[in-house]
Amino acid sequence: MKPRHKRFVLVGVGVAGVALSASLVLSAFQKNLVFFYTPTQVASNEAPVGKSFRIGGLVEKGSVKREADGVSVRFVVTDTAKSIPVTYRGILPDLFREGKGVVTQGKIGPDGTFRAEEVLAKHDENYMPPAAQDALNQATAKKAAQSMAAAEGGK
Repeated sequence: MKPRHKRFVLVGVGVAGVALSASLVLSAFQKNLVFFYTPTQVASNEAPVGKSFRIGGLVEKGSVKREADGVSVRFVVTDTAKSIPVTYRGILPDLFREGKGVVTQGKIGPDGTFRAEEVLAKHDENYMPPAAQDALNQATAKKAAQSMAAAEGGK
C-alpha cells in the first residue's frame, strides 16, 4: 500500500472514531434530558407519557399524608391554578414543608397521579426555578383577573 493510501485509511478511521464518539455523547445526553412542567401543563396533557420529567410548584397546605410504613408519602403540588397529586417513597428533604416550593422528578401514572422518584425542596426562601415562578405569577394574575371580572359582572 502506498503512503498516500495509508494516510486516507488513517484519516477515515479518525473521522469514523470522532463520529462514533459524538453519537454516543449525544445519545447519553438525550437519555438524561429531563424537562420541567407546571401542574397546569400536566393537567392539560402537555407532559410526556411514559417518560420522566419534572413538575414544580407549591406543596398544597393540608395535603401531606404519610403512610404507616414511614417512608411513603402523598401530597399535592399546585401552581395555584391546577393541582397534581404526587406519591413518593423515600426520605423527604429537611426543607420539605406544606406551602413551600418543591420540584419532583418522576412519571405520570395512568390514574393522573405523579409518581416521584426524587423530591427537591427549595433551598432558599427567595429561590424558585424561573419556570415555576413564571407559572405561579401567571396563575395568580389569571385568578385576579377572573375575580375582578366576576365582581364587575355582579354589579
